[in-house]
Amino acid sequence: MKLYHFGRAPNARRARVFSAEKAIDLELIEVDLGSRAQLNPDYAHKNVMAEVPALELDDGTLVTESNAICRYLEGIQPEPALFGTTPLEQAQIAMWDRRVELHGFLAVTEGFRNGNAFFKDRALTGPIDYPQIPQLAERGRKRFAAFLDLLETRLGESDYLAGPTFSIADITAAITCDFARVIKMGPPFEGHPKLQAWFERIMSRPSMSA
Repeated sequence: MKLYHFGRAPNARRARVFSAEKAIDLELIEVDLGSRAQLNPDYAHKNVMAEVPALELDDGTLVTESNAICRYLEGIQPEPALFGTTPLEQAQIAMWDRRVELHGFLAVTEGFRNGNAFFKDRALTGPIDYPQIPQLAERGRKRFAAFLDLLETRLGESDYLAGPTFSIADITAAITCDFARVIKMGPPFEGHPKLQAWFERIMSRPSMSA
């Protein structure tokens, strides 16, 4: 299987970390978002959404969207179970993973893509150009600050985000926090000791270097 990715793209990193946790070897093919290679006809023809990651199966079938890719990898390699095993585990993990996506990851990307000059007229991913809205950059920062408070509270109740075991929710949240740190979207751990301890524990996993 081939994974089309970009090293610094957090969604692509999510798929790489997940596959590493599953010990699934993927052929990595870089799509250079820095030069906007995702918009080149050869890649855009393969992936009409012009995004990464994209997983190409051995028969040529393409699976896009990082969550869908992770779901597929979970299906072909059930252990370790990162989406849960019981109905309650699966529901809790899906709930927290969705919360991270909506209130954390989207807040970071909203702030980043609307506040960075590189994304002028490219405020959203995909094949269509959209102008930046500066107010969304500030809103993204405020939303992310509230998200950190949410994580701090939750991690005072649970060893991992969705319960007693490591899951896709922890992968998504750790990558979100790390990306926010890299782009200097505020000091993500100031005043959040439980979150910082959890983050350091998650980042020490070998898969996080994938």
